[in-house]
Amino acid sequence: MANIHIPLSVLNLAPIRAGQTSKQAIDSMVDLAQAVEKMGYQRYWIAEHHNSPTLVSSATSILIKHTLEHTSTIRVGSGGIMLPNHSPLVVAEQFGTMATIYPNRVELGLGRAPGTDMMTANALRRSKNDSVYTFPDDVQALLTYFGPEEQQSYVRAYPGIGTKIPIYILGSSTDSAYLAASLGLPYVYASHFAPTYMEEAISIYRARFQPSEYLDKPYMMVCLNVIAAETDEEAHFLSTTMHQFFLNIVRNTRNPLQPPVENMDELWTPMEKEMANQRTDVALLGSKETIRQQLTSFQEKYDVQEIMAVSYIYDFEKQKRSYEIFKEIVEGK
Repeated sequence: MANIHIPLSVLNLAPIRAGQTSKQAIDSMVDLAQAVEKMGYQRYWIAEHHNSPTLVSSATSILIKHTLEHTSTIRVGSGGIMLPNHSPLVVAEQFGTMATIYPNRVELGLGRAPGTDMMTANALRRSKNDSVYTFPDDVQALLTYFGPEEQQSYVRAYPGIGTKIPIYILGSSTDSAYLAASLGLPYVYASHFAPTYMEEAISIYRARFQPSEYLDKPYMMVCLNVIAAETDEEAHFLSTTMHQFFLNIVRNTRNPLQPPVENMDELWTPMEKEMANQRTDVALLGSKETIRQQLTSFQEKYDVQEIMAVSYIYDFEKQKRSYEIFKEIVEGK
């Protein structure tokens, strides 16, 4: 029998719902963190996106600090900090400061992509050479900055030294699987928008994993779209918000998170439908019983150590209920 009693976490891109202001979207982000903390979720991560009028997650470390301030036990981190946009020293100083104020609650997920389009990436870049290629060195620099005094070089992160902030490598293709494995770090795969290479990335990470001072065996997390409701019909209705979110990406339009609709086929063409659905191929969607079966089959195949759930649900109470149902499933309720 597959192990479905696993730790659960939450990823939030901090979307703006139709009719909301940016401030209300940030308030919703905090409100959800407080709700999932009470439910017993492990961690709550906030994404980094730039030049997107429909998401408020551009200044990720500020949102993390704001969330830490309004919660008390849940671990809060980045899913992720996109390193090409940032100097590792500045990241170390910011996260080191947060870890000093909120000990043992801060986490750092690191991504290799810029989290935006190329023009915006150029506006963000700290250098004109392609800092995507310096990702392995930048990760190593951060591990050092958070490490013990005796491992530091001349440039140091104050505060930051000795905080041992846990670092996670994020990936949406197979590239980062090699890096996470060689550094012996936990690996988080972004199946919530790029499920195509998930299976391959998981097997590369596990096959090549080298034990380290951080981990003695692979720790595989997968980020999944999860929409749980009282019935399958309701979950499918609620999921049309998620489908509209991905249709936005396919069309490169900039609509805020939309209420659910009765019929998606009135909104998208067959080709758009196929392109949007490719991004949500691997999702947990339905009633408690349906998701229990989906999760059991998923775990029989992949046996991951943790699932991080993303739920694009327009109705805030239904979003919270979705996370509650999901937690009940893994607790065997």
